[in-house]
Amino acid sequence: MARSIPITAASSATSSLLSDFAHRPRFRLSSEPSRRLALLQLGSALTQPNLLGIKTSKLIRAEGTAQASTRASGEGALEWAKKDNRRLLHVVYRVGDLDKTINFYTECLGMKLLRKRDIPDEKYSNAFLGYGPEDSHFAVELTYNYGVNKYDIGTGFGHFGIAVEDVSKTVELIRAKGGKVTREPGPVKGGSTVIAFIEDPDGYKFEILERGATPEPLCQVMLRVGDLDRSINFYEKAFGMELLRKRENPQYKYTIAMMGYGPEDKNAVLELTYNYGVKEYDKGNAYAQIAIGTDDVYRTAEAVKLLGGKITREPGPLPGINTKITACLDPDGWKTVFVDNVDFAKELE
Repeated sequence: MARSIPITAASSATSSLLSDFAHRPRFRLSSEPSRRLALLQLGSALTQPNLLGIKTSKLIRAEGTAQASTRASGEGALEWAKKDNRRLLHVVYRVGDLDKTINFYTECLGMKLLRKRDIPDEKYSNAFLGYGPEDSHFAVELTYNYGVNKYDIGTGFGHFGIAVEDVSKTVELIRAKGGKVTREPGPVKGGSTVIAFIEDPDGYKFEILERGATPEPLCQVMLRVGDLDRSINFYEKAFGMELLRKRENPQYKYTIAMMGYGPEDKNAVLELTYNYGVKEYDKGNAYAQIAIGTDDVYRTAEAVKLLGGKITREPGPLPGINTKITACLDPDGWKTVFVDNVDFAKELE
């Protein structure tokens, strides 16, 4: 950490000198040379380094060292974010009826209930669902807060993505089981991928994408942002993600960027969407955050701070669970929680 250089003494000396000069008895200089001499003496006194208590050359060197140290810290944080052992663990959101949602996800979407826990001291319950073990697959973490049966999804959250080999067949199965289809199967606007949209009991949208066999069917979380380039820069530097692809759709006035820790046909990714001219969104109170694994929550928090992120929860153990986490906000206010990899593995034992 660079030390600040005190200048109080210098300020005090300057102030004292000016005050002394200003309050001396007035007198009339007898000649122009004398007047010039007096002004030169004052100027000389004000610029004497020793009089002001500052060694000029040392001050310049110290400022240069501080700037170099800041640059080095930023570069080190960027390297840490890239080298850290990170992956998307789960996405967290709130539901009004936990059992009803679990039934919908297992019966209509084909997910498995991976685990369930109740934290009575904190008055909430969680259920984790997905298409494979949590130690190797992305999952959803449903949160039920005691006594709360409805939430506002807002306009900022977009959808979750599920990859299937036959969208039409999947949609018919969902419809047959009472699921709500909000967009019939067909090519995506501005592209050729066949998609459909459905809604779960709480109104969360799921995009069903047609794709070949994949090890990660739960493949996307889409969030809307107000400045796409700013968001890409933040997720690359602070989170160590890669920009996997970017697609402009001027006909429909939107641009998307896929961010993640590996190829999107094998890993869950974050889809950032910019709608032309829209800078802010209502985030509601339903969607919560994405969780990302890290080898060190303390070092991760420092890196996020250095690279412009806002820490909303300092690193440390989570009450009732003792898993170490840290939480932060991106430039649009979307929350992410980093979870200690070792502690997360212990949760799964």
